[in-house]
Formats: sequence, C-alpha cells, structure tokens
Amino acid sequence: MGAKDRVGRAGEQLAREWLTRQGLQILDANWRCPIGELDIVALDGDELAFVEVKTRTSTAFGHPAESITRAKLARLRRLAGAWVAVHDVHASGMRIDVVAILRRSGEPTLVEHVQGVG
Repeated sequence: MGAKDRVGRAGEQLAREWLTRQGLQILDANWRCPIGELDIVALDGDELAFVEVKTRTSTAFGHPAESITRAKLARLRRLAGAWVAVHDVHASGMRIDVVAILRRSGEPTLVEHVQGVG
C-alpha cells in the first residue's frame, strides 16, 4: 500500500470515529460494486448518509472537499441507489455528505463534515 493509500485509509478510519462520536450509526464502510465504492454509509437519525471521505496532507491542490465534482456527485448518487437496492434499510431520506480531513505535519488534524452536498 502506497503513502497516498495509507493517508486515505487513515482518513476513513478517523471519519468513521468522528461520525460515530457525532451520533451517526455506521452501517457500511468501503462498500464496493461494479460501478465503484462508497466510503461510508451511515444512519443519522432516520436519514441515510452516504459519506465520501477526502483526506489531504496540504492545501496545495485546494481544500479536500473541492475535489467533489459534479461527475463525482453523479457517481455517488448512482452508488447510493445501488446500495439501497441490495440492503433492507428503510429511511425517511437520503443525502450525500463529505468529510474533509486535513492532516498537515506539525498541526492539529482538521475534520469538516459537510452535509447534503448533492
């Protein structure tokens, strides 16, 4: 596993822990199907949250959340539909969230949870 993969996996673990502390129930993590992968699926009250985690070690290429493009949102919507189709989970609504994590050397880790991005 390369350095980028290690940073990403560590970020996903941190995001799961952070979301759990915020009261969300993690239902699935790193769920894969032929069209891609969902980082985290969580239940927030009676609403499903499909969470994309973006972790960076600097802002040289922008804030981590800025990497969520329209095309990425469209893919996340398709993935959310695929997940719901194969799981027996009933919720009052669904949303796509982003957890942006910035882990700069020598500085505190920043975690930002943006709800309902698309």
